[in-house]
Amino acid sequence: MSAVQNVLVVGGGLAGAGVAIRLARAGVAVDLVEVKPDVHALGSGITLQGNALRELDGLGVWESARERGYPFDVTGFRAPDPMGTELFAVPDARTGGPDYPAAMGMTRPDLAGLLHDKAAEVGVKLRYATTTTDLVQDEDGVDVTFSDGSSGRYDLVVGADGVRSWTRRMIGIELETKSTGMGIWRAFGPRPASVTRTDLIYGGPCYIAGYCPTGEDSIYAYVVEDAQDRSTLTPEEQLATMRQLSEAYHGPWDEIRESLTDPSRVNYTWFETHLLPAPWNRGRVVVIGDAAHTCPPTVAQGGAQALEDAAVLGQLLVERDALDAELWDAFHDRRVERARTVVDASNQLAQWQLDHVQGDVASLMRGVATVVSQPA
Repeated sequence: MSAVQNVLVVGGGLAGAGVAIRLARAGVAVDLVEVKPDVHALGSGITLQGNALRELDGLGVWESARERGYPFDVTGFRAPDPMGTELFAVPDARTGGPDYPAAMGMTRPDLAGLLHDKAAEVGVKLRYATTTTDLVQDEDGVDVTFSDGSSGRYDLVVGADGVRSWTRRMIGIELETKSTGMGIWRAFGPRPASVTRTDLIYGGPCYIAGYCPTGEDSIYAYVVEDAQDRSTLTPEEQLATMRQLSEAYHGPWDEIRESLTDPSRVNYTWFETHLLPAPWNRGRVVVIGDAAHTCPPTVAQGGAQALEDAAVLGQLLVERDALDAELWDAFHDRRVERARTVVDASNQLAQWQLDHVQGDVASLMRGVATVVSQPA
């Protein structure tokens, strides 16, 4: 018998949809609420490492994801010179094992759509444009009030509602989210035929200029600068700013830049970080994914760690017969230090770039790959 019979999941991103699918598939009654009105509004592009692909397979969506995404096994490095000269290419670690590519680019809306379709298929009750406004728990359950005025009672509430998690605040967890000092411009456009992998350029006016194919016909490109207030720019000014910053980068960037013509497909955010020490739960409410840990995407493990949170929590809730201290200890033993490894490594890579220090990137990346190659 499962440790829980009915569960509320708050947030429809990778962590939320992942745990909802795993629980519903095991016969648990699951409600999932998402504050956004449409699943296709859930984010931009994402690079998924092999261990993330392994988790997608566990959710039953890997084959569909592979058809929509763009897998690759090598990362290239180019110079910030007038030719965009290719310096070298490095085979990426197959952190999911030999059955999966090393990495895959995909649009977040496509991935969210696959996960939400699977959730509905296995019986999750999905409610959009809805969130929680109050949580009151006792020894036996959690009474929840929703933004539409309805209410419910659950054995467990899973807060997978992002970096600025309202669930986290409602259960009294104070967690400081800090800027790392970097801001990133992202834009979507058509994929040039020459782009068949991620390429990175370090140096020039930005810390990093890169791109990742997200499908046969799509790509997302990005440049990373010092974090600054860009909030006063109009969409047209944002597009012009990203194009201007990218003018120092060449090779495929020349074709990518010419295709960046739609202001609505450009966005700017700061890199931020936090890591919640154990415990991630307060009684019968737990936070996972970005609500518990977030970091710069410098090792491309954010999505993977969210999916792993979902996998471990779902497994324990289904296999154990009580929501007790032993279950929570097992969950934290398997997740907290693994997440810390990723957060610390991601922040270190960003700090080396900020400090213009040539750190031992290869060793750091090998260390992360060694850890995440082992199933969570």
